[in-house]
Amino acid sequence: MNINLTLIGQSIAFAIFVWFCVKYVWPPITAAMEARQKKIADGLSAADRASLDLELAQEKAAKELQKAKEEAAALIDQANKRAAQIVEASKDDARKEGDKLIEQARAEIQQERVQARDALRAEVAALAVAGAEKILETSVDAKAHSEMLDKLAAEL
Repeated sequence: MNINLTLIGQSIAFAIFVWFCVKYVWPPITAAMEARQKKIADGLSAADRASLDLELAQEKAAKELQKAKEEAAALIDQANKRAAQIVEASKDDARKEGDKLIEQARAEIQQERVQARDALRAEVAALAVAGAEKILETSVDAKAHSEMLDKLAAEL
């Protein structure tokens, strides 16, 4: 066994192994690494775009929320104004209804006063006739009685 021959044989075998690896094993490994690198780079760029899109969406959502808050505040303000108008209109209607009821009560009181006055006149006339009958001891007929009352009413 010669060490030089063994060393040369091993060197040739190693060179064939290296050549085989470079020709058939290394290209698929390199291609897989490049594909993985590209996939990672695409993923990172997609993550950057997603982050940017997220920021834009958050800004848009914040603007929409602010706009919705302003609209809600405007609606609440408008509702409060309308409620105040309704309350004021109700107060006016209540005042008008109260005045109307007061006028009706005054009219009823006036009517009752007139009726009481007429009833009192009739009683006074009846008492006057009764007193006159007692004084005269005679009865006055209804026609004469009504003429006397009309004449008396005209004098008063």
